[in-house]
Amino acid sequence: MSITNVLKFNTTEDVKLLDARGPRFGALLTTIVLTAILLTGSLPLLLWQLGVFALGAFAGPQASPYAFIYRKFVKPRLSGDMPTEDSRPPQFAQVVGFLFALTATISLLADVSSVFTVAVGFALAAAFLNAVFNFCLGCEMYLRIARIRSAISMRKTPEDSYNLPNL
Repeated sequence: MSITNVLKFNTTEDVKLLDARGPRFGALLTTIVLTAILLTGSLPLLLWQLGVFALGAFAGPQASPYAFIYRKFVKPRLSGDMPTEDSRPPQFAQVVGFLFALTATISLLADVSSVFTVAVGFALAAAFLNAVFNFCLGCEMYLRIARIRSAISMRKTPEDSYNLPNL
């Protein structure tokens, strides 16, 4: 699914499903990598994670290297029913992660360590929540934005929308 389709927050188009356990596994690996980045300030590791987020954001979460590792080595060892989920919220979460990693990369290159620490810390917190508690902040953001857009678009007149800007 293309990034433009994800960012339209269109809830009526066809849904592409993915194994819901895959993004959580990816979040675990992301948590490990972001922790190492935060502790060492490693630019190569940060560029790796930026690339992982870019693939997940622009090609879909199933195209990331972490999804490949999950499909190749973890999924064959799992049994039971495979829970599925819409791929748009995890892809949006990858966009958010990409933006944090891009901010961290630029700030590291510009030697602005406070912005670097905050950007990596926020991405780490989100990845940790997903890995440990199965709570995807980016996915929740996507769903809330989609609901707000839907509620606003259902209003017939500008007066009914309280003159809110189009989101």
